[in-house]
Amino acid sequence: MGLAFEIRDVVVAATLLLAAAGGAAYAGPDLGNWRVGGNDGQVTASLYATNKLITGGGALGYSPVLTLACRHDGEPRWSEWLQLNDSVSASRKITMSVMVDGSGTFDESWSVGPRGKMLVREGDDGIKRLVSANRLTLSWRFGLLSGRGEADFELAGLSEAIGQMAASCNTDPP
Repeated sequence: MGLAFEIRDVVVAATLLLAAAGGAAYAGPDLGNWRVGGNDGQVTASLYATNKLITGGGALGYSPVLTLACRHDGEPRWSEWLQLNDSVSASRKITMSVMVDGSGTFDESWSVGPRGKMLVREGDDGIKRLVSANRLTLSWRFGLLSGRGEADFELAGLSEAIGQMAASCNTDPP
């Protein structure tokens, strides 16, 4: 009976070793925490913020989601958006303060999406600034008296995700 357990242990160890070696041989690019998907003629890569925004008087917290997208056809081909749980009070445009890799802050104009819960920026120039970056911080005002929201993103794996998106969209990366 002892020999049977030893043989079984060797077989299990060999199987695990082969599975690990086979998995390593077919491993894809390291996308970090980015989730790449697609539907409706576009390919997206999404990433949750590393911080939480507090809602409902401090009862609930959530992480905003940054999504980059490319379209198979049509213009603009590239866009980015920030998904929120709480709406902003602006109706058309909002000023977003942007900091890339801890450098100085600069302002961009973003459009306010449906129900004020999505902030959108069209074009590839916003994505270009992120390709070689490690960290992105976005800050915006929820309303005149509501204060500011801030979302921090660790961008590890972004260049691989953008490469995969560009290949799926049959276009060059920004």
